[in-house]
Amino acid sequence: MKEERDARRAAKVAAMVAQQKRQRRNRLIGWISGGVAGAAVIALLAVFIVSNTTPKVDPASIAISDLKTYPGLTANHVSGTVDYTMTPPAGGDHNPVWLNCGVYSEPVPNENAVHDLEHGAVWVTYDPTLVDAAGVASLQSQLPNTYVVLSPFSNLGAPVVASAWGNQVFLTGVDDPRLGEFVTKFWKSASSPEPGAPCTGGVDGPGKVA
Repeated sequence: MKEERDARRAAKVAAMVAQQKRQRRNRLIGWISGGVAGAAVIALLAVFIVSNTTPKVDPASIAISDLKTYPGLTANHVSGTVDYTMTPPAGGDHNPVWLNCGVYSEPVPNENAVHDLEHGAVWVTYDPTLVDAAGVASLQSQLPNTYVVLSPFSNLGAPVVASAWGNQVFLTGVDDPRLGEFVTKFWKSASSPEPGAPCTGGVDGPGKVA
């Protein structure tokens, strides 16, 4: 009888020890999981705080080297071709129908593209004899997906030219950092006559690829 009681007691003690080990293991797992989750929450909060406290660049504060400006441009809707005073045009009278923004493999009508500038779009033109397919892809990767026209333009006088309403910069190539500055300063700019007006629902030019 004594041996049976001792065996039962030993079994009971062993069960209690095993249960205590399981409880300690579960608590440890809980602490580790809680710590990982807490660290993830702290990291997300840090990213949120940094992203919301980092001051945004004021477009008006951006100074672009060799920026050309054309004040006092008229914005009448006209039919037919327009004799623009700058090449490529950076504003002025234009066709009543705007060009659908996007990427074009062929030159687009000036008068329709200028209507896009009136709506706050940026028109990036490139000389096809100086910029190859890889260069075009590089330009496209640097531009927003909306309110941008990218198209070839012969006899530019520069490899790449970025134009917005009343503003223009001649760039030395596809990697000229002034392209990014220009887009930041003038893309959907409130200084255009009709900022935020549509850049779709107009007319496609020849060679629209995107």
